[in-house]
Amino acid sequence: MKRVVVTGFGAISPLGHDWPTVLAQLKTGRNSVRAMPEWAEYEGLHTMVGAPALPFELPAERYSRKTTRSMGKVALMATRASEIALQDAGLLDDPILKSGQVGIAYGSSSGTPKAIGDFGRMMMDKTTEGISATTYIKMMSHTAAVNIGVFFGLTGRIVTTSSACTSGSQGIGYAYEMIQSGKQVAMLAGGAEELDATEAAVFDTLFATSVKHNKTPQLTPRPFDTARDGLVLGEGACTLVLEEMEHAQARGATMYAEIVGYGTNSDGRHVTQPNAETMAVAIKLALADANMDAAAIPYVNAHGTATDHGDIAETQATHSIFGERIAISSLKSYMGHTLGACGALEAWMTIEMMRCGWFAPTLNLEMLDPRCGALDYIQGEGRTLDTDIVMSNNFAFGGINTSLIFKRF
Repeated sequence: MKRVVVTGFGAISPLGHDWPTVLAQLKTGRNSVRAMPEWAEYEGLHTMVGAPALPFELPAERYSRKTTRSMGKVALMATRASEIALQDAGLLDDPILKSGQVGIAYGSSSGTPKAIGDFGRMMMDKTTEGISATTYIKMMSHTAAVNIGVFFGLTGRIVTTSSACTSGSQGIGYAYEMIQSGKQVAMLAGGAEELDATEAAVFDTLFATSVKHNKTPQLTPRPFDTARDGLVLGEGACTLVLEEMEHAQARGATMYAEIVGYGTNSDGRHVTQPNAETMAVAIKLALADANMDAAAIPYVNAHGTATDHGDIAETQATHSIFGERIAISSLKSYMGHTLGACGALEAWMTIEMMRCGWFAPTLNLEMLDPRCGALDYIQGEGRTLDTDIVMSNNFAFGGINTSLIFKRF
């Protein structure tokens, strides 16, 4: 089996678009959640907080009207993040991109909501007004993957991982398996999500959104805390360049980390109620794939959405594998739940925390919910930890579970 390394990162996020900026924000102890007064026009919507991505630039010489006409914001963010990642990896405009040896594994929960709304308006008003030749391309669930492929001329395999909150982590996992099996030399892997009131409404109808802190956004979300009242949606995109190790070595690439384990499975029980037992199985699958004992993992980046069922099931599953010793924290306390992007953004930040030896605490965690599993929750000033191995876990609607293990190269 081929060994797989990470040779490039690119991101658009609420915390910043490069690691020094993100690290500085993490160390301030303040999140990027803000009030969303524009959502007040939607009758029946209760949550009024979100974490939009920070502004980002699109180089005019590459992002013309012609090259972006089929892109909504979610695809623009995904494409720009991929461009940054390719630049970081030293592969932008390299002939290998069009050789068929480079593929894509990428996803989002949905396409651009506005484009979806255009078709909704057709159903309601019985008119095609507002629908153009590119409306469907913007709304389709695989819009990010397809637009990335067209923009860079990639002719390898495309895996479209539109699996809600595991879109990004499955993108990484399936890209890893594609290279590991020798099917591709390199892959662009990750996920993206566009913040919109309609996506907030999905969770609002399930009573899963934060509503108590509409006027105090810095106090939410509160993963694992007894006073948590639900999740906050975020926005962004993140692309990792994965590459076969010998190919990366031969060209002198920087190798940030090696992916050594991936596990994914399905609960097979309920669409929205997570299951601790099958979550634990996904973690075990990643450990088995890495040929590693649980004792080798000192830190887990949690999915940590700040929902009752999710937090409890996840932490109980984690405890069942690692016991009380495992250090754990949730980056969603800083940037909200970025849905399709979260698995990739959190994987990137987890690798970078490993590389710098400092792990961010969970914000707003003041009193641990006693129903959560007994773990070593990182609080306060963060944790200095010298480790070569980390794990990042994500869990999605539909009972889709993922676990990734990264090792310092």
